[in-house]
Amino acid sequence: MFECKNDWKDILEREFQSDYYKSLRLFLKEEYATKRIFPNMHDIFNAFNYTPYSEVKVVILGQDPYHGEGQAHGLAFSVQKGVDVPPSLVNIYKEQKSDLGITQPSHGNLTKWAKQGVFLLNAVLTVRANCANSHKGMGWEIFTDHIIETLAQKDEPVVFMLWGANARKKASLVKKSNHLVLQAPHPSPLSAYNGFFGCKHFSKANEFLKKMGQSPIDWQLED
Repeated sequence: MFECKNDWKDILEREFQSDYYKSLRLFLKEEYATKRIFPNMHDIFNAFNYTPYSEVKVVILGQDPYHGEGQAHGLAFSVQKGVDVPPSLVNIYKEQKSDLGITQPSHGNLTKWAKQGVFLLNAVLTVRANCANSHKGMGWEIFTDHIIETLAQKDEPVVFMLWGANARKKASLVKKSNHLVLQAPHPSPLSAYNGFFGCKHFSKANEFLKKMGQSPIDWQLED
C-alpha cells in the first residue's frame, strides 16, 4: 500500500510491523475493496512523502480527511486544485490575510506548504465517502499519536499548531521544551469566531523559526 522514499521509512516500518497496524491494514483492505474510501489508496501517506522527518518545521493537525468526491489527497486541510475550497480552509486563509496580509489563492492545494516543512497530518488518515469520522477508532489514532511523539523528540525546534478540542488534546504528547505549541479553536465556521480568528499562529510560527535560526515559511500560495 505504501513505499516511503525518505527518512520516514524506518520510523514508519516499526509502526507497520505492530499488531495494531496489522489489524488496521486488514480493515483498510476490506474497506477499499468494498466501499468508496478517501483519499485514494496511493495518497494516504502523502504528508510523509512531501515532508521528510528531518525537514519538519511546523505540524498542523487535522481531524480526518474530507469525505467529498475528489477532495482529500493526503494532506490535512488541503484539497486538489479545481475543487471548491472548504469552509475551514477559507477561514485559515482569512486568518492569514489578517495576520500576514497575504492574498487568498483561488485553490486549496497546500502542497507548497508541505514542501517547505509544514507537516499536514490528520489524526485519522482515511474516511468513507460522505461519512465523516467513519474510520475513527480503528487504529489510526494510535499511529498518528506515535508520529506526533516521534516529532516531539526532535532536537530541532518544531511549531505544533493544534486547532480544535481534538487536536489540543495532543499537546500532552509534546514533552520537550524546545518546541512551540500553539493552540486555538478549530477554523470551522462553527468555532472560528471563538478565537481562531486573531490567533496569529502564522506570524508567531515564523517569528519562532527565525529566532531559532531556521528559515520562515512562505505561506503565500500562487494561483
